[in-house]
Amino acid sequence: MNSLTIELLEVPTIQQVTITDESLSVDLSDGRTISVPLAWYPRLLQGSTEERSSYRFIGGGSGIHWNELDEDVSLKNLIFGQPSGESQKSFQRWLESRIQ
Repeated sequence: MNSLTIELLEVPTIQQVTITDESLSVDLSDGRTISVPLAWYPRLLQGSTEERSSYRFIGGGSGIHWNELDEDVSLKNLIFGQPSGESQKSFQRWLESRIQ
């Protein structure tokens, strides 16, 4: 039995990030754009426009970090369609700390 094997000759990297009130979109070095609902990342959803726009690439473009929101999003999770794995309890603690 044959199995399908996918070989990546070049692993894409994130080149640009666009965030609206509804979505997080990333443009990749291979020409693709991946867009996911912002609701997948509750900290980004709760963040101000200024906080959302204050990010940096990590891992040579394999992820994005928002220092003020204490949020990291990996390209791998975006490609595989995996939303934030943060527990509701952890998110609530973070949200309460922002109010204080």
